Parts: sequence; C-alpha cells; structure tokens
Amino acid sequence: MQKIITLRTEKQNGLYDITAEVTSIIRQSKVKTGIASIYARGSTGAIMIQENWDQSVQNDVITLLKKLIPSGIWEHDHQDNNGDAHLKAGIVGASETIPIIDYNPGLSTWQNIFFCEFDGPREKREIVVTILEDR
Repeated sequence: MQKIITLRTEKQNGLYDITAEVTSIIRQSKVKTGIASIYARGSTGAIMIQENWDQSVQNDVITLLKKLIPSGIWEHDHQDNNGDAHLKAGIVGASETIPIIDYNPGLSTWQNIFFCEFDGPREKREIVVTILEDR
C-alpha cells in the first residue's frame, strides 16, 4: 500500500509532526507486522525521527543545522539562493523506515516522525508512505 501525505509549511526552516498521518495510513493498511517507509519528495525537505515531548528539541535541531550550515555562502545560492536547504536535507536524509508492530508504528514513547522543511514556506509538500507486509 502507498499513500501520499500533503502538507503546507509556514516557516523557512521547521519540523512538522506527521506521526498521526503515518499512523492512520498504517492502520488503514491492516498490516500487523511489516515496515513503513516515509519519504520526502523534493531536494530541500527531509524526514527525521525525533522527540516530541516539547518544542525544545525541534528548535535545537533547527538551531544546530543553521549553525552548521549557514545560508548565503554556497555556490548553489547563485542559482536560487537555497544552497543551505539542499545541504541540510542531504545531511538529515530523505527517508526513514520504521517497523510496524501490531498494526502500529514501532516507535518508542518519545519518538515522533517529522517532515523537515528547509526551504519554506511552501504551499505543497508531499511525503510518500509505503507499507510493506512481512509474510
């Protein structure tokens, strides 16, 4: 089974929790045991599994990436001024794979799934969720 999550982003850099949407897709699939692949379409967004207890970890992720990869100094900036967004997305990665355990995402208590926006705001971002059953 495969579905696409569509979302609108409001910040240039931000993490957007998509755990509820992924959980819904897993439950719709009726797969008890398997894996879910979560993939960000586009070269300036990424997928990350991270804590969602409060906003501080998400803010720290963005702050760290801004310090490590500042904007405005990259060769690609001469084309469309988003060289940093491409580098951040490449480092974080376009996808995550998680186990499906008893019809649910196999995340721990503090883990959530985030779409990472590095070139927003955007009217439309797409995340492809693919469910594979263990047979």
